[in-house]
Amino acid sequence: MLKRSGILLLAVLAAGPAAAQDATRDLREDPRVRQALHLLDLWLDAERDYRQIPGISAGVVYDQELIWSKGYGYQDLEAKVPATPATVYSICSISKLFTSIAVMQLRDAGKLRLDDPVEKHLSWFSIQQLYPDRGPITVEGLLTHASGLPREADWPYWTGPDFVFPTREQIIERLSKQKTLYPPETYYQYSNLGMALAGEIVQAVSGEPYARYVRTRILDPLGMASTWPEIPAEERGKRLAVGYSALDREGKRSRLPFFQARGIAPAAGYASTVEDLARFASWQFRLLERGGAEVLSANTLREMHRVHWVDPDWDTHWGLGFSVWRNNDETFVGHGGSCPGYRTQLSLQPRRKIATIFMANALGVSPQPYTMRMYELVAPAIRAALQGEAVARGPDPAWEKYYGTYSASFGGEAAVIPWEDGLGLVYFPTENPRRAVTKLRHVSGHTFRRVRDDGELAEEVLFELDSAGRVLRFVRSSNYYPRVR
Repeated sequence: MLKRSGILLLAVLAAGPAAAQDATRDLREDPRVRQALHLLDLWLDAERDYRQIPGISAGVVYDQELIWSKGYGYQDLEAKVPATPATVYSICSISKLFTSIAVMQLRDAGKLRLDDPVEKHLSWFSIQQLYPDRGPITVEGLLTHASGLPREADWPYWTGPDFVFPTREQIIERLSKQKTLYPPETYYQYSNLGMALAGEIVQAVSGEPYARYVRTRILDPLGMASTWPEIPAEERGKRLAVGYSALDREGKRSRLPFFQARGIAPAAGYASTVEDLARFASWQFRLLERGGAEVLSANTLREMHRVHWVDPDWDTHWGLGFSVWRNNDETFVGHGGSCPGYRTQLSLQPRRKIATIFMANALGVSPQPYTMRMYELVAPAIRAALQGEAVARGPDPAWEKYYGTYSASFGGEAAVIPWEDGLGLVYFPTENPRRAVTKLRHVSGHTFRRVRDDGELAEEVLFELDSAGRVLRFVRSSNYYPRVR
């Protein structure tokens, strides 16, 4: 079965969509993938509780399938509405990817050039340029955040409690009072103002309202019916998650008011779901592998994924709209989002065709590390399954009675899970679940021993049972860990 899984996945393009679905089902059945996803599930469930995050929705994409997704906690704490993969979140700056794709569509259609000065398309672009002899602010500078523009429009929209965003008219009115920070193409300066201007260019060049353009040219063709270029007021009290503040010093979160990004929407206004962002990721994997054009030219998408800006300190790398970064010698593309009450991240590893998605309805949460740990947990299992590597004998079914959660007296909990051909022991909370796994090898009866990194056996872990055969606790280094579930 496992070798057949690898063969099927390599033959997806030749055999068509039905074969792709069959191959993905085989992938889900691989015991290594099942174990990794089980640990991922336990970890996110624990993170939600220990970090006091109101709600989390997360997903893992392989190629054309969302192979795993789940919600934790609540999209509305007060109403106790559970979070699900279909819950709608503000995705804030992930919006910039859609605006950048729209710009590149117009570039490919010959309606603009990346080296066009912004004022060529926006006659009202009247910011005070402090370095007029250093060249123009260009369309490409907007997409790479190397334009020299200030970070924000002249409006206090990140200030609570109401987080009132400006209209496009208010942005335009105050633009002439703002000044550039740097000469163009000198430094990276993340700019919501710049990406809002990119959205204005889409509207001006296409002759269509921005929201209608991206709906008809990007979202609808990709089947992203649960994605909006502005947070949908009609989903309040339905699928839209309520946003909450960061934890205060008393360990409490406050419910934040509904907002819309209005004139900043091309930079930070979108709302979406795990399921729709999975469709967006699958489209990219599909286009890169098959070539041709679907919404965008494959070569244009490759161009957007490539690094176009490196800051002088070499710490910041940016594509056209896409953030580009390295983790454990692999290159990732994607974007994060942070708006009042929401933190989200979409991370893609194009060569592996794996994407991870994390969405939370609270501030004070760092989503990118979650997507990286998710990737590090599932990618090795997926890779092994695809390559048809032989699977060692799985855990003895008789050991299922040991699986569960045990109390740890110094705080947190310990989870006993199936892992490779034995058991795994993981203490929660942890920032890195894969590294936190301690492998246990069975030696006799209810006794296991810890496996060191060099393969040698270390201390015993003994499970104690009651007269009915139910596991009560385990003992490690003379200390007790009572079972709690």
